[in-house]
Amino acid sequence: MAAGETQLYAKVSNKLKGHSTPSLLDPLLAMGVPAHTALKALAATGRRTVEEATEWLRCHSNDPSLDDPIPQEYALFLCPTGALLERLQEFWRESKRQCAKNRAHEVFPHVTLCDFFTCEDQKVECLYEALKRAGDRVLRAFPTAVPLVLHSSISYLGFFINDSPADIIREFAMVFATEASVLADCSVKPCTKQLHLTLAHKFYPHHQRTLEQLARAIHPGHSCQWTAALYSRDMRFVHYQTLKALFQYKPQNGDELMLSPGDYIFVDPTQQEEASEGWAIGTSQRTGCRGFLPENYTERAYESDTWVKHRTYTFSLAMAMDSRKDGDSNSRQNREFHPSPASRGVGSMLALQATISRRSVLVVRHGERVDQVFGKSWLQQCTTPEGKYYRPDLNFPRSLPRRSSSIKDFENDPPLSSCGIFQSRLAGEALMDSGIRLAAVFTSPALRCVQTARHILEELRLEKKMKIRVEPGIFEWMKWEASKSTPTFMTWQELKEASFNMDPDYRPAFPLCSLLPAESYQEYVNRCSVSMRQILSACPQDVGVILIVSHGSALDSCTRPLLGLPPRDCADFAQLVRKIPCLGMCFCEENKEEGKWELAHPPVRTLTHGSNSTFDWRNWIAGHG
Repeated sequence: MAAGETQLYAKVSNKLKGHSTPSLLDPLLAMGVPAHTALKALAATGRRTVEEATEWLRCHSNDPSLDDPIPQEYALFLCPTGALLERLQEFWRESKRQCAKNRAHEVFPHVTLCDFFTCEDQKVECLYEALKRAGDRVLRAFPTAVPLVLHSSISYLGFFINDSPADIIREFAMVFATEASVLADCSVKPCTKQLHLTLAHKFYPHHQRTLEQLARAIHPGHSCQWTAALYSRDMRFVHYQTLKALFQYKPQNGDELMLSPGDYIFVDPTQQEEASEGWAIGTSQRTGCRGFLPENYTERAYESDTWVKHRTYTFSLAMAMDSRKDGDSNSRQNREFHPSPASRGVGSMLALQATISRRSVLVVRHGERVDQVFGKSWLQQCTTPEGKYYRPDLNFPRSLPRRSSSIKDFENDPPLSSCGIFQSRLAGEALMDSGIRLAAVFTSPALRCVQTARHILEELRLEKKMKIRVEPGIFEWMKWEASKSTPTFMTWQELKEASFNMDPDYRPAFPLCSLLPAESYQEYVNRCSVSMRQILSACPQDVGVILIVSHGSALDSCTRPLLGLPPRDCADFAQLVRKIPCLGMCFCEENKEEGKWELAHPPVRTLTHGSNSTFDWRNWIAGHG
């Protein structure tokens, strides 16, 4: 089989007249690598060097799909460079900062010339030749300047390419498709419709005006050399979510995945039933292995972050006319745009000014709860036969507040763990450093939320000045409650005796008795919407930040009404909420000039922490028996 593939590769290569690139396959075959495996490694690394292909093979030594005949998918894009690219990157940064992410941020600035298509590994070099032939065909006719016309609608913003320049670019795409069909036996669909460079797509309608203002600062006449770039992706993971590892993780069990910082992980959202809370099942792009991984060791990334750049053709008469490799082979550097330290400083200053001069809402999820660490039986682990509390592990709190009825009431209204208390204080400390001015504090009636609010206020030096207002209407969806009845929360008097500075005069939108176990999703989102109106009406003229400490679900259900958005689909809502970490935050600012609320960057960064298994020192004593 290997010999037959080698002969096929040689036969295809001989079709490329004048092709002088030395074969990268021979050194790999000399190492004893089977031909089909060597070709797969070369295709997966963009056929750059033998060293990269060898390293890919080393990392994929345990990849169960290594011998599967699965080809890569390829696409052809027209990409700007030079001053125009710099302005587009600036737009990418500012649109993300001012209007949050939209679909355009998922890919680098580009014009799609050919949709994704498959190509067998042994025929990839034929695509390179097809790119060169197509480029050479239209090079002299290619426009010295590509005119870009701004187009805007309620869900799309971008530049259109019209008239004869568009016709020449389409001709290039058509020639490439034809040559790829002949040389590589590929079915390529060139773009024949309106050519466009997308700036923003599927954004919130109230952000359209801001995005248009940012787009008008981009002058299409900026100097630019357009480059046709051939990219590939792993067709198996097209509809998966992509995560990026932030920290090193060494598996503690055989079914877990090793993570190194920078690894990309493909996760199928529809196949997460086996994963417990805080974990996911994914496949590593670096190793091809599949296993469980801690979600808080990762952040969301884009599918395009995992694409591989192969060859480019630059349309410039001043440069060599041969197709060549890009000087910077790491395509991700062209995709992830980080603001410079100077721009971050300006952004922080603007954010601080906004929090001082505008009314804002900061929704925060509570800290780590005890049952999240020790399971549903946590109360049995820390209670004596006489019903008294003791601390069996340092992550249990030092003590529990007194409840007049029974300690069993904590079972469905658990407190923060020791780590949860630390997390809350850490967030409060960061808020103190950010310089925000707090106007009011509202919490869910759950003890863990009230505790989180108090520890934040303590770090802000406001625990004695600012009273906590309990709003039952922002308690989490009752369908998710483990018990079949409404949890028994601590009363106002019990909280006061436990030294919580509570506001006895606040009249909530919903009384505790209105929280019913049979609540539907629509009833829940309506409850949160009404509660947010009540909270805002309680602070009509207060300039500053209204702090809302609630549950992970509140980051969505309490902000969408402010933004004028309809409720999210129930399935999407459930999938989103399980990703929100402890002390996750969502920040909204009121724009009085335009009479609306807008999403903005939270005043502090997120908090990430890892899991920690139970440790028994006895297991480390040799011969213990």
